[in-house]
Amino acid sequence: MIRKTLFATGLLTTTLLASTACSAQPAAADKPFKETVVADFDSPWAMTFLPDKRMLVTEKKGQMLLVSADGKSRQTVATLTVDSAGQGGLMDVVLAPDFATSNRVYFSYSTAGEGGKGVVLARGRLRPNGGGGERLGEIEVIFSARPFVEGNGHYSGRIAFSPDGKYLFFTNGERQKFTPAQDPKMTLGKVLRLTLDGKPAPGNPLVAKGFAPEIWSYGHRNLLGIAFDKQGNLWEQEMGPKGGDEVNLIKPGLNYGWPNASNGSNYDGTDIPDHKPGDGYEPPKVFWNPVISPGGLMIYSDSMFPQWKGDAFIGGLSSKSLVRVHLTGTNAAKGDQWDMGARIREVEQGPDGAIWVLEDGGDSQGRLIKLTAK
Repeated sequence: MIRKTLFATGLLTTTLLASTACSAQPAAADKPFKETVVADFDSPWAMTFLPDKRMLVTEKKGQMLLVSADGKSRQTVATLTVDSAGQGGLMDVVLAPDFATSNRVYFSYSTAGEGGKGVVLARGRLRPNGGGGERLGEIEVIFSARPFVEGNGHYSGRIAFSPDGKYLFFTNGERQKFTPAQDPKMTLGKVLRLTLDGKPAPGNPLVAKGFAPEIWSYGHRNLLGIAFDKQGNLWEQEMGPKGGDEVNLIKPGLNYGWPNASNGSNYDGTDIPDHKPGDGYEPPKVFWNPVISPGGLMIYSDSMFPQWKGDAFIGGLSSKSLVRVHLTGTNAAKGDQWDMGARIREVEQGPDGAIWVLEDGGDSQGRLIKLTAK
């Protein structure tokens, strides 16, 4: 790929000149969509669309990029100081519900601090910089996982806003420490419900039982996708251990079992009790053995692919796949699993109803690929 780099008003703008950056590639015979490579990034992690169809894309090492709708130009709107070792980095990015008036952008990243490392939730405002570009300013951290611990894994850090726009749901992984997922005082291994300012949301379900006031559900492992469907149901996916990747319907106050129950096994081969009726743990709606290594979660709501309206789409990391899960009300069932030939970190729905996927980088190329109907 040939790149032309321009420096203006302190912002890095890159224009992709090679036709390969926006080339249509023939879909395999078993794929019901056409794949078009739109851009290429350095280990991208997440993306979101602006109202004008431009995109914000995060890269693992700390860059947040504003990318044109056609992928041909980009500018760096923020460079965050992150701890990018292992599974760390600059992670999710989501527009505030009132972005049209507030210009607020919410994002997550891993950082080092007292006690070790952890994931934080931050926000800023995307504004013109006065030189023809834009920048993310007024950046503030509004929530930090508790406690910070040693290690470089299972940060999670996914963000979803409630359908009414009043609350923010934030995932905290258990940092490969197992027992924090069941600890009522720690936010690790939990789905959290916060106000838009990062405070504990009023009415959270477990406060009276002595839990940390942010906690909405617990007993989770590494939660790398969370999204609401059109009926207001909250869906979440997480990585299991050796087997047992899950899709869960998240309900307030419930315990999802980790590390006491899982449909997978420990990496050393020792058994973990499977989910079973009466064990006190909420079972997954769908699970995978062998794993798909889920990354990203999107629930499709448009008409380009009418046959999939209302279904969930998940990126597959180790499985190098795009996975569809058929959702019917509060039930779920496995659908298609397409071989994408690269680790898929993120899945998003575009403004025109196309499905967009981000490769993970590293062993993959880090490409942004648009999937459209054939």
